[in-house]
Amino acid sequence: MNTPQQPAVPHSSGWDCHVHVFDPARSVEGGHYQPVQRDLADIEAQAMALGVHHLVLVQPSVYGTDNTVLLQGLAREPGRHRGVVVVQGDITDSELDRMHELGVRGVRFNLVSPVGNGPDGLAALAPRLRERGWHVQWYAHAHQLTTIAALHEGTGLTPVLDHLAGLGTCVLADDPAWDALKRLAAQGAWVKLSGWYRLQDVAPYGRLADNIRRVAREMPGHLVWGSDWPHTSFAPEALPAYSSVWHPVLDALGETRAREVLAAGASLYA
Repeated sequence: MNTPQQPAVPHSSGWDCHVHVFDPARSVEGGHYQPVQRDLADIEAQAMALGVHHLVLVQPSVYGTDNTVLLQGLAREPGRHRGVVVVQGDITDSELDRMHELGVRGVRFNLVSPVGNGPDGLAALAPRLRERGWHVQWYAHAHQLTTIAALHEGTGLTPVLDHLAGLGTCVLADDPAWDALKRLAAQGAWVKLSGWYRLQDVAPYGRLADNIRRVAREMPGHLVWGSDWPHTSFAPEALPAYSSVWHPVLDALGETRAREVLAAGASLYA
């Protein structure tokens, strides 16, 4: 399929469901990258050029449970964007309520990054997340999907799986991870079509097309797209063009289904 120069998107109703914002003045944990200044206004401008009006700010691993930068971003224009935070199990109800008011709709567990957070706090958080209608977002490898499905049993919480659920080009067609994905789909899980460069492929990411289509078959109506801006896997001076990480969705699913994916954030992040 020939990729158009300007990808089709729904005017002003699109959602980019995975971005990060950074302020180098904030202290960071000893992670695998040192963030530079990445302002919300910058990504808003890039997104609006493609008709994407709403963003989901995801807490990056290097800030741990210090969600200050993310919450400040949400407070700039209340109601427009949403957030996914990293918290400890003993966080107060009043703080959760404050976050909800600002637009937070989920908590993240990161099982991949060197300074990520494990799922130990999930059991304590589960009833309070359920009361607020929040979901649980996972950054995980494909082989960890079985564990995630087990953790969600009986919680009543929606799983949201980062970056194609880790189902990169090295995951074969008969890998047990696909069965785990079906189990998660039965639990109401969503998958983010994002992070292509984290999935053993290089631009234009054509080798991932079959896996994108297979995930789409398993998760009908439960897909969202994320740019993963500002692409922390790349040097600051060599970031991919914003539209380039949208092309794989358009190429794999076609324009009609791609439009549905871009609009679906309104359901997941209501």
